[in-house]
Amino acid sequence: MTGVSGLTGPLIAVAAVWGAVAGALVPRLAYRFSVPSEEVWRERCPGGHPIRGPVRGWLGWARCGECASEVAVGAEAETLVTTKSAHGTYGPRTPVLALATALLCAGLAAATGTRPEIAVWLLLAPVGVLLAVVDFRVKRLPDVLTLPLAALSLVLLGLVALVPEHVGSWPTAALGALALGAGYFVLWLVNPGGMGFGDVKLALGTGAVLGWYGWGAVLLGTFAGFLLGALYGGALVLARRAGRRTTIPFGPFLIAGAYLGLLIGAYAA
Repeated sequence: MTGVSGLTGPLIAVAAVWGAVAGALVPRLAYRFSVPSEEVWRERCPGGHPIRGPVRGWLGWARCGECASEVAVGAEAETLVTTKSAHGTYGPRTPVLALATALLCAGLAAATGTRPEIAVWLLLAPVGVLLAVVDFRVKRLPDVLTLPLAALSLVLLGLVALVPEHVGSWPTAALGALALGAGYFVLWLVNPGGMGFGDVKLALGTGAVLGWYGWGAVLLGTFAGFLLGALYGGALVLARRAGRRTTIPFGPFLIAGAYLGLLIGAYAA
């Protein structure tokens, strides 16, 4: 179990700030990646203007200054375009994603403490938030995110395994990636309509992360993901917003279950 030290409190604060900053960079990425699989990544805002900003328009708030100016002028002329925000914003809400990522990173820091693997969890957390948002919006988990996530998880954990005072096993992380990926691949073969192949690729990364803390964490995180997905689907059916055959994005629940398993695994290690 993680020991309490004088550095834990400052670490949690730093993790929360990191999460807030990283989460604030997610909205524009989520907007650009939220397209059907047959379409290219978005390059323009809903108003048709090229997306500009940090790193060639990929990071930051989903806001268009040109749209905001047009809306303001249109309002004065009583020709306000209702599809545009009064502030030119679009996509997922920045404050919500910043707060969610900050809380997630703070929780990971509290559970892991000052052990070196916390650096990996903090780097991967915003990617998980991004994937969850994209899947919720368009039911898609882009390969450009899921495959690098799996590779990055294994590489970073391999480096952490060389650092003293780490708690975890890289071989088990690698086996966890293979096991969970294979398990989801079988589920996809059995019922391809109920699970996307993107979930199979995402399972490689979540399996690596969970496997770091052992097979108990893998089982717990996997079970939590299916349970959360079932509860969400059941709630939609009860609210008559979906039928029994309605497909739901499973990626967000796979990610949420992995984070729950990771939190408990890190705390218990």
